[in-house]
Amino acid sequence: MKTVVLGAGVVGTATAYFLARHGHDVEVIERQPGAALETSFGNGGVLHASEVEPWSAPGMPLKILKWLGNTEAPLLVRYRALPKLVGWGAKYVANCSPARFERNTLANLGLALHSLATIKAIRSEVPIDYDMRTNGALRVFTEQQPFDAAARTAEKLSRHGLAFETLDAAGTVRQEPAFAASADRLAGSLYFPRDEIGDSHKFTRGLAAHCETLGVRFRYGAAITGVRAAGGRVEAVATTAGEVTGDNFVAALGSFTTPVLRPLGIRVPIYPVKGVSITVPGTAWPGRVRTCIGDDSGLYGLVPLGDRLRVAGSAEIDGYDATPSRERCDAIVRKVAAMFPDFAACYDPATALYWGGVRPVTPTGTPVLDRSPIPNLFIAAGHGHLGWTLGCGSGQVVADMVAGKPPAVDASGFRYANQ
Repeated sequence: MKTVVLGAGVVGTATAYFLARHGHDVEVIERQPGAALETSFGNGGVLHASEVEPWSAPGMPLKILKWLGNTEAPLLVRYRALPKLVGWGAKYVANCSPARFERNTLANLGLALHSLATIKAIRSEVPIDYDMRTNGALRVFTEQQPFDAAARTAEKLSRHGLAFETLDAAGTVRQEPAFAASADRLAGSLYFPRDEIGDSHKFTRGLAAHCETLGVRFRYGAAITGVRAAGGRVEAVATTAGEVTGDNFVAALGSFTTPVLRPLGIRVPIYPVKGVSITVPGTAWPGRVRTCIGDDSGLYGLVPLGDRLRVAGSAEIDGYDATPSRERCDAIVRKVAAMFPDFAACYDPATALYWGGVRPVTPTGTPVLDRSPIPNLFIAAGHGHLGWTLGCGSGQVVADMVAGKPPAVDASGFRYANQ
């Protein structure tokens, strides 16, 4: 049984790994010259079951309208993108109801917890150096009301498996001494001990190398130019490096899943939402953070990756352009420096690595992990801001589906029909 996986990001590569373990003959098609060179390359680096809430949340549509045109807004919708957002936007608004938000949050949480267990199982078998840390994550607050609201939400989610601790300002400094200089600004924090840190590019590249030892073939530098279907089945994928045939196909193309499958009449409502990151050397700050920090008011993440520091954040709706906006990057850096003055010693605009990637966001805020209306074509896409968090678990779920096995986690919340 030959299965062709479209895309060598973390989701596609994990799918290939589990398919190979199921005994499938696997070939992966990737337009880049290597694995994880697009959205999986420079993301925030956090595997966080603590951040599974969809962006389709109650109250968000009104906030987005207020943010229109504000270049420093947490979620910026460019005016030129509005015409293409009409259909997707209507579905998004429908999913901002409290009932749907709760349903989609719990679906993501179940998959996130499964994915954390899955990556632990993978690294017990495959030695990969990817700057891993397992000392949890802190979500910090500078205002009491949002802090109390987040604690109530975490308490509800703890009934479904989320582990957390509530820390006051002093407890936050004990957990992360880098906050000592700004302790008077803190209302408190939530500490999530099961969250992990890791470089998704390094991990995916290492997993892809291991997949090759299992017989998986990676066809890099092969851009998809078309998908050939006949008799209600996909027969082949045309690429710039030739045609690839198979028995089953898995579309794990992130934001590009939509345009590739559209000619087949399969409409996956994924819209690209750009995020940015800035990566700098961390050695100039001896007392730098050792724990992943998520700043609730500044809406950024500060993550230690080996001897580097990565700042990530921003959400911008402007089509498929992944070019990082220096204006928005600078705005994030200012917020980090305001909380951590010593960060300035690490940041040199001339040498900092600025990166942008487009998150594949669905109206529900949950990925699609399902067989498509074409029986031998499966979809593993639409992970939004949770691609690294949900990637390994998603790969296992879809590989099980292709192999005709019941998934190890409830996948009913990720059906194509849900979107």
